[in-house]
Amino acid sequence: VQLQASGGGLVQAGGSLRLSCAASGRTFRSYTIGWFRQGPGMERVFVAAIDWRDSSTLYSSSVKGRFTISIDNAKNTVDLLMNSLKLEDTAVYYCGAVSPYRYARIQNKYNFWGQGTQVTVSS
Repeated sequence: VQLQASGGGLVQAGGSLRLSCAASGRTFRSYTIGWFRQGPGMERVFVAAIDWRDSSTLYSSSVKGRFTISIDNAKNTVDLLMNSLKLEDTAVYYCGAVSPYRYARIQNKYNFWGQGTQVTVSS
């Protein structure tokens, strides 16, 4: 499985941004795709995840209600729509693939990672 994250950028607080994780490889639809983020001087933490087979979703409490994760089957991407962005959302965002779904929140269970994409929220 190969993953490529894109869509980061600079946005004002309260604004929106959409990240995409493009997946390829023979078996990517067998995985759960998760987004993690790593802020300056911080550890990488779970943000959201979606299972490619049944679209089950998980969110961290810090983004629930503001972020929406979804699958675009036509483009083979997992998108993360981020609304009402806050300064503390500033981070490098990474997408990864894990199986089974019950490991979605556990970073060290992930089998594959894409490169990060920088999101900077300004005041």
